[in-house]
Amino acid sequence: MSSTADPDCLFCKIVTGEIPAEIVSQTPHTVAFRDVDPQAPTHVLVIPRRHEPDIGSLAAVDAEATIALLAEARKIAEAHAEGSYRLVFNTGAEAHQTVFHCHAHVLAGRALGWPPV
Repeated sequence: MSSTADPDCLFCKIVTGEIPAEIVSQTPHTVAFRDVDPQAPTHVLVIPRRHEPDIGSLAAVDAEATIALLAEARKIAEAHAEGSYRLVFNTGAEAHQTVFHCHAHVLAGRALGWPPV
């Protein structure tokens, strides 16, 4: 894990294995695991190993990790969705971000309405 880890961050603790999770995949840059409160039959979180609060922060400091995160989210969707999926990044409390470690939600397996509520 990068030196930017936050010892109080839930997702950093999942990266290190301190907190268990149902891991779907791991790469040198990412960890993907099933959401504990799934909002769709497929609901996987893909996170960078590096602690950054949101996708904008990650993109500003580590382009390689950002690309790796997006590529892994696509692989997860291709493996677990049947062609249709939603990729969501919530940024900030008003957008319902509850863990301030960058993460992508890969959602699939049911009709997803628009606009999201």
